[in-house]
Amino acid sequence: MRRLLITIGLCASLAGCGGAGQRKDDAPVVVSAISAPVADDNATMPARVLLGATAQGLVRFDAAGQIEPGLAERWIVIDDGRSFIFRLREAQWSDGEPVTAAQVVRALRRGVAATHGPLAPFLAVIDEIVEMTPQVIEVRLRRPRPDLLKLFAQPELAVAREDKGSGPFRIAQRDGAGISLVPAPDPAAREGDPAPEQTLVLRGERAALALARFKEGKSDLVLGGGFTDWPLVGVAQIAPANIRIDPALGLFGLAVMRREGFLGEAVNREALAMAIDRAALTRAISPDWTPVETLLPAQLDSAARPTLPPWSALRFEARQLTASGRVAAWRRVHPEPVTLRIALPSGPGATLVWAHLAASLRAIGVEPARVGMEDEAELRLVDAVAPYDSGRWFVATACPACPEAAVAVIDAGRDAPDLAQRALRIAEADAALTADSAYIPLAQPFRWSIVALRLQAWQGNARAWHPLNHLRNEAR
Repeated sequence: MRRLLITIGLCASLAGCGGAGQRKDDAPVVVSAISAPVADDNATMPARVLLGATAQGLVRFDAAGQIEPGLAERWIVIDDGRSFIFRLREAQWSDGEPVTAAQVVRALRRGVAATHGPLAPFLAVIDEIVEMTPQVIEVRLRRPRPDLLKLFAQPELAVAREDKGSGPFRIAQRDGAGISLVPAPDPAAREGDPAPEQTLVLRGERAALALARFKEGKSDLVLGGGFTDWPLVGVAQIAPANIRIDPALGLFGLAVMRREGFLGEAVNREALAMAIDRAALTRAISPDWTPVETLLPAQLDSAARPTLPPWSALRFEARQLTASGRVAAWRRVHPEPVTLRIALPSGPGATLVWAHLAASLRAIGVEPARVGMEDEAELRLVDAVAPYDSGRWFVATACPACPEAAVAVIDAGRDAPDLAQRALRIAEADAALTADSAYIPLAQPFRWSIVALRLQAWQGNARAWHPLNHLRNEAR
């Protein structure tokens, strides 16, 4: 990391680096996705970007994070929201073979049947996927789900056959310079050789390298930035016109992983939530990062507005005083120090967050210890963008180590027979988790990109997802 910071610092100090990432408009679009090098495991940000570029689902996201046609050219919803019927457009695999409904059905069944991954619990509502005709498929649900399309737009449900997708791009070459992508064949259009600016080069690399490459004018876009790497943007002296912040919707907070000792009582878990100075914590990263105190960001599909914790009306000084009293009361009965391990990722932004968490907790008599995300911990950071706008995702994701009683309340929303009952169950789960202090909300996820001015079609959105076919105004 020290070497990478030196690389950025040197670049920022040299006159030759002053182009702020501006490249000629007739050159291929070079994209850096932050993470490890591009892999085929679909878990890293670069791998998800590659999958979304080379394979599409029945639908996909546009630049604004809204649904647009993918393999399906149109669809209808029948049976009170329990059946989605999709008509497929004419499409080809990257090797030129036509895409058939039977192939799409098989690929979707595999994706839905996967028992791992963050989407698996929310796809259990799918009862059956069937081929009705060579151009039409039906997705039948056990219960109505109006948000199904946003799930089908996720890269994890892109339709591929033997590692071949149907576009909007196909892989032309893999080498040390990255993965070269060219537009996939379009049976409905007259094809010719793509112009250089219609092609892309995708790299997976660390944030510091990606920022240095952009600063040197050797790339057009940096994707996948989060709070951990945000301080590097200032070190790199990226021009403000190139910095874009997504209005991401999701979870950023601490999940209670162990309910033993001090954390075995809800009033003590609530004391931790009261004690954290959210305003100072978010300001340490960015003045534009807004703190939150509720699990749900808005009412969404809940029957009620987000549940406010009972301490929300107190001034911060009163919150800390109350929290200190609870820690002191605990220690009068249990004299040993209250020590809590907090699992956080690495990176300079995470160190800033840790500093403010530690200061808030020490102020009330709790001694925190920072550990890695894979280590045993009493509290673990949840930093995730919501794949769709449902309160059910929020309550299920915020409580990875909930007791059985809380899990039953959360699952009631999944099993509700209709949308009205589902909304009531989501509201009940929100209220129950807030009262239980099972999750300590801090803010919404912080997501950023660095965008060259030539990419005029780029838009910030709540999904923080930026398809590579929607970067320029002539997007396919």
